[in-house]
Amino acid sequence: MAVVNKKPGTYAFRIVAYTVCILLAVLSLFPFVIMIINSTRSSGEIQHHALSLIPGSNLRINWSYLNGKDFNPFKGFEHSLFISVCTTALTVYFSTMTAFALVAYDWKLRKPFFTFIMAILMIPAQVSSIGFYHMMYKIHWTNTYFPLILPAIAAPTVVFFMRQYMIPSLPMEILQSARIDGAGEFRIFNQIVLPMMKPAMATQAIFAFVTSWNSLFMPQVLITKMEKYTMPQMVSLLKGDSYKTEYGTVYLGLFLTVVPILIAYFCLSKYIIEGVALGGVKG
Repeated sequence: MAVVNKKPGTYAFRIVAYTVCILLAVLSLFPFVIMIINSTRSSGEIQHHALSLIPGSNLRINWSYLNGKDFNPFKGFEHSLFISVCTTALTVYFSTMTAFALVAYDWKLRKPFFTFIMAILMIPAQVSSIGFYHMMYKIHWTNTYFPLILPAIAAPTVVFFMRQYMIPSLPMEILQSARIDGAGEFRIFNQIVLPMMKPAMATQAIFAFVTSWNSLFMPQVLITKMEKYTMPQMVSLLKGDSYKTEYGTVYLGLFLTVVPILIAYFCLSKYIIEGVALGGVKG
């Protein structure tokens, strides 16, 4: 029975690799741990010792401060969740559909259309914000959630990612077989293409959800009624007055904004892992 001797350098490489991975994991989780711990401490404790691994006993007081503001944090949580879920669904579905049109069909303006989509990526969102606000004001859509949700249908970055993922992953033979069997284009897209795109869709869903949930600039421009504020808008109001800022309450508000992002990641992470494993097998 032959014995295969592993090279001595293999163990050293594994030790270095594991050490680097553990270090990166600690550095990634450290800000979240500090945020959670500071949400249980008082403002004075945070000002004197900003970095501490010992939880405080001020969580109930911080919650009373947060709940005693002029706004309702649960309403802000509900508003942000509604906007983020709708935005994520529109972004992922219609971006995948656009990428499918760019990959599966051969039409005359396909390349110019893709070039136009890429050119839009070069335009900062802040440049068009003034004109966008004026348009929303004229059609009486300010202080509504439509301007924060409907533009998600056009997401050039997601279209680019989906197209690049779809080019090597989408077998055209299956699409042709489905057409021969009499399946319509929408049925092909919904029942064949979307299941194949689950890993890419899960990845982009996380990014879209996080971007929408953390959005502050456009809601500040379009939403002026406090009863319609999103969670980031309410957290921005926790700066306090000119005399004192309750830092523990601020950290507690930030922690509440992070919870849905973590839940979304844990719900979709298995699809990302499946996509990585599938890519490894294909390679």
